[in-house]
Formats: sequence, structure tokens, C-alpha cells
Amino acid sequence: MTVLIAVWGVAPGVGKSTLCGGLARRPAEAGLRVDHFREEEILTRPQFAAVAGAFRTTGAVGPETLIAATAEFVDSVRAGGDDVVIADALVPFVPTLLAMGHGEDTIDAFMTDLTTVLAPVSPVMVFLDGDAVAALSRAVGREGEQWLDWYVGKLARYEVRPPVTDLASAVTYLRREREVTLDAAARKDWNLVVIERADELPPVEVLKRDQRGLRPWLGPAGAPL
Repeated sequence: MTVLIAVWGVAPGVGKSTLCGGLARRPAEAGLRVDHFREEEILTRPQFAAVAGAFRTTGAVGPETLIAATAEFVDSVRAGGDDVVIADALVPFVPTLLAMGHGEDTIDAFMTDLTTVLAPVSPVMVFLDGDAVAALSRAVGREGEQWLDWYVGKLARYEVRPPVTDLASAVTYLRREREVTLDAAARKDWNLVVIERADELPPVEVLKRDQRGLRPWLGPAGAPL
């Protein structure tokens, strides 16, 4: 049995990457096969070559391309015999679809297909909740002041609703992204672990709470049950 742990958060800086690193260590130390799918790898993994090509040629990617790439990803996970896959900001692609201008009806239909494709790897979504402004401030502290201008500019170039023009509108959009992501997962009965106030907690406490939340699917050693 393979378990896919898909980690998302309310905003950059909330601690997704740090949590993913911690989640990947425990099962690996127990001798399990772990694939840590980092956020920056989506356009470099061979299974997502079509997605990368679409972004390079048109700057956009369609729902059908994402479904096909995910199916290839699931096949590769099963063929490789991984026990646990830790995916940082990969599925369910809701922010990507919002950025491409898709509405909630399209996202709902997409989630139906995605849920079927992911069924063999028993997905669980971990969502780090909290205050978007505080999370962005943490990201600025890590990346520098220029990062915030880059991030707001990136959102402004997308077809998100409401449109992003400055920090305040970026925060408004992130709140909508959070709502749509959690609602989409809930309506498709995804297994969901929400860590509240993640922006206020030290990383070790976030990891501890998440490991407790994941126990229905991963045992004390981090192994799939």
C-alpha cells in the first residue's frame, strides 16, 4: 500500500517545505521507501513533461493535461514500489486552475477525475492554516524584501479572481484560494488534516500535530496502515 501525503498551506511562508522534510525523515529512518516530491520539481519530473511544455509554450496548462500527468505520476509511484510519497504543493492543483482563470464548476469536475486517478495511492491532504499576512511576512524574512514584489507581480499576471494589484489584494485572493481548495477536497471526501494556527507554531510542534493527525493512515513509525 502507498500513501500520498499532499501538503498545502494558506500562503507561502507558512511552513510547507519544512513540514515535508520532517514528514519524509521518519518513514525513511524506518527503512521505508519515501519519495519527497519538492515544490520546485513539478516542471522537472519526467511524468510532468507535458505540463512543463505547456507552460513554456503558452504559459497555461489545461485540466486534461494535469489529469494525464497525474495518472503517469501514479503509475510511476506504483511501479517504483514507494511506501510513502510526500508532495509539497502538488495535488490537487486548485491554485493552478484558479491561476488559469477556471471557475469552481470546472474545478469540481476536475476534482472528480483527479480523485479517481489518485485512488490507488490513498491521498491525504495536509493543510497548514493560519494568517496569510503573517505567513507572507515569514517568507519575506526568509527570502528578502524583493521577494514580496516578485510574488505579488506573479499573482497579478495570472487570471485570478479577485485580481491582484498589491499586497492587500494578494491576501484577499489567498483567502479565496484557501476556501476553494478546502471546499473542493471536502466535497470529494478527501482525507484531510488541517493544522490550525500553523503560522504561530514552531516547526517541531507543527510536525508533532501533523504526525498525530496522520495516524489513521500512517502508524507510529510513519508506515502506511
